[in-house]
Amino acid sequence: LEILDDEEYYDVTIEVGNDPYVKIFRSHMVILNYRSPYLRRILSTNKKKNDGTLTHIKLPNISPEIFQIILKYIYGGKLSLEEFDASYIVKIMVAANELSLQELIPHSQSFLIDNQANWIEQNFVLMYQTSFESDSFLELQKFCQPHFKRSKQSVQRVSTQTNRLNQFQMLIQ
Repeated sequence: LEILDDEEYYDVTIEVGNDPYVKIFRSHMVILNYRSPYLRRILSTNKKKNDGTLTHIKLPNISPEIFQIILKYIYGGKLSLEEFDASYIVKIMVAANELSLQELIPHSQSFLIDNQANWIEQNFVLMYQTSFESDSFLELQKFCQPHFKRSKQSVQRVSTQTNRLNQFQMLIQ
């Protein structure tokens, strides 16, 4: 990953995050072009000019911390999810989807389902909503569906019991 730290030969700057959490990363067009279809589209419409100016890309939807992880993956081709907590993995998955890193999405989903099922259940509303943000998250959607049905049934039971309690209270008044 030495090339990622190369301060001399970069030809793209990538601005990620929103104020006040913005960071600019230096990168290499050829690597971004090869590894990310999304960045390839941006770069093809914003080709480097022959006057030596750099190409500048803005990615406000991705935090600097998550983009640092993704950029290392883009350059190195490997990502060990074991070192991240579940909320970071979800953010990595969403960023991978935005950047069209299709091979990283099923890997992230499988890891979450296989290793973080309890966390998914504890954060079910977030995960259920996230699973429907993209058709790429089908594995997560399939995992969430039975949980949603159980949750829906539980809510309906509580609602029915609450209605009965309210009716009973009205009768005794």
